[in-house]
Parts: sequence; C-alpha cells; structure tokens
Amino acid sequence: MKIESAAFTISAFNKEQLPAAGLPEIAMAGRSNVGKSSLINKMVGRKNLARTSSTPGKTQSINFYLINEAWNLVDLPGYGYAKVAKSQRAFWGKLIEGYLTKRSALRGVVHLVDIRHPPM
Repeated sequence: MKIESAAFTISAFNKEQLPAAGLPEIAMAGRSNVGKSSLINKMVGRKNLARTSSTPGKTQSINFYLINEAWNLVDLPGYGYAKVAKSQRAFWGKLIEGYLTKRSALRGVVHLVDIRHPPM
C-alpha cells in the first residue's frame, strides 16, 4: 500500500478524549524507545509527523494519524523505561489496556520488539 497522505488528528490523554470509533485503526505498540514513532515517520515519508526523542516516555498519549483519509495509524505510549512516576505508568497501562481490549475500530496491532533487550 502506498501512503499518499498522512495527518495528525488528535492526542488522547484519557479514554474520554478518544475519538469516536469510525475508520479502521492499526496500533503501534512496544517498549519505550523501541522506535514506534520513528517507524511511523518512515512509513509516511516524513521526519516529524510523529514526535520522537531519545528520552524514553515522550509519547504520553494515544496519538491518531489519518492515513490516506481511509484509516488511522495509532501511536501508543511505550511501556517499560519511561522516567515518570509509577502512578503515571499505571495510568498509561490502564489506558492502553482499555484501548486494546475495547476499541471496536481496532483492526490490528504492530508490536515492535528491540532484540537488544530481554522481553518484559
């Protein structure tokens, strides 16, 4: 599939901010700093569509990108190394789990794995 257009649409910091389920969604999941946002940028051929950083935990919301005006690519917060309070990590965990288990528009998940680190 050729990606002709890509646009950031919304960041959801809690379940109430999630957009109404409509278009199909593919989510990117993985540990903090595994390269989820970088892969999104490569896929769409843009350097700065998805925010990237060398500091783990920069993606702190569920970010939606409209692809070809037909489906959403969803960048999930990473798990593992984020330098935030345990309570914040627990909140992200519940947010991500709720999204992955209850989102009716979710059609698939791409789980990125960094072979330099053992599984969690």
